[in-house]
Amino acid sequence: MKNSNSSNLGTEPISKLLVKQAVPASIGILVMSLNILVDTIFVGNWIGSVAIAAINVVLPVSFFIAALGMSIGVGGSSIISRALGENNYKKALRVFGNQITLTLLFTIIFVVFGLFFVDNIIPAFGGKGDIFEPAKVYYTIVLYGVPFLALCMMGNTVIRAEGNPKFAMYAMLIPSIGNLILDVVFIKFLDLGMAGAAWATTGSYLCCFMYILWYFYSKYSTLKIQTNQFRLDTPIVKEIASLGFVTLSRQAVVSITYLFLNNILYKLGGETSVTAYAIVGRMLMFALFPVYGITQGFLPIAGFNYGAKNYKRVKETIFTAIKYAVILGTLVFVLLMVFPEFITKLFTSDTEVLKETPSAMRWVFAVTPIIAIQLIGAAYFQAIGKATPALLLTLTRQGFIFIPLLLVLPNMFGELGVWISFPIADVLSTIITAYFLYREVKTNLAPKD
Repeated sequence: MKNSNSSNLGTEPISKLLVKQAVPASIGILVMSLNILVDTIFVGNWIGSVAIAAINVVLPVSFFIAALGMSIGVGGSSIISRALGENNYKKALRVFGNQITLTLLFTIIFVVFGLFFVDNIIPAFGGKGDIFEPAKVYYTIVLYGVPFLALCMMGNTVIRAEGNPKFAMYAMLIPSIGNLILDVVFIKFLDLGMAGAAWATTGSYLCCFMYILWYFYSKYSTLKIQTNQFRLDTPIVKEIASLGFVTLSRQAVVSITYLFLNNILYKLGGETSVTAYAIVGRMLMFALFPVYGITQGFLPIAGFNYGAKNYKRVKETIFTAIKYAVILGTLVFVLLMVFPEFITKLFTSDTEVLKETPSAMRWVFAVTPIIAIQLIGAAYFQAIGKATPALLLTLTRQGFIFIPLLLVLPNMFGELGVWISFPIADVLSTIITAYFLYREVKTNLAPKD
């Protein structure tokens, strides 16, 4: 059995196909990012600026646990895309069953661990002083919903691997819209403060999970949920782990980065600096949604055609994705360079935060147009199942370059050293990724004589 939607990945024109895959992914990421953005605006205006910092402390922990689901999803979906390209439906179904088991197993273990060590984890991630109590309230409630979020993230990547990007988009829209509605109810009308913000978030995860569950039992899905496929298969688990470890490592490094950033900024500028980074961090999630959307759309196309050994289409997909992402990244760059003050005012009226954030935002987004090469390059190696280069390129920016810069530059330049670390890391990691991607295209995707 072969999904007609997935077979289109090997036949339709690349430009048309990339748009078809990327637009729903971009819309989904946009709405999800808008949800985070508006949620932060609600929290900042209805609870206070310290509440923004509190959520920023919690996010790397909860997102790391949820990223277990995304990692298992991305790793397994790379296998599923190539299996469908090879007409191996049986393997694709087996992989899907193993993804469900692994996601449930690991997320529940980490949630239990996270709840047990709550009083140690929050201060470690910068939840100190006035930030600690609201962060603890938010963290404790949100963690109960994280397994549902992990299953949603895993399921979303599988839906996209099947060639159904619109349904994947709906899966991202539902929790985003649900969270905003619940925010208004719990924070504005019921006046539940941080607990209300947390329950709104957890409720939105549950809404998404119910939709994902419906999809995989519906006629629209090729890969059905079958309990006889839940038994772990060692070779499949190893392949999922090797590829999924790339995504998990990325999120782990992001969480470690938050740990360093929140603590360094708290030391240099207190709650104000942590709040400034929280706002910039929301814009990192929001403003780059079209670039991330193209990266998401790129993955199943590259994986399917590589599995079908259609290397000419793989090569065309790489260059088309980079071209579109660079154009969109440039537009984002222009907007953020021109309007950082206006953007900051949407989040807070705190004078000190308004003074500090625009300059930080300009530094963080200073080289946005070139990051497409970095994202597409790392995604390519993951899509084709080459875990080691995918892992190394994924860790290059945050792990090998950015964190060392954070440990050195603030000692030399103070808070400015934190902000200039962002563009320096982007430039260096893009150069490295471009080199390895160019070498891969020349050697392994060249026409065979």
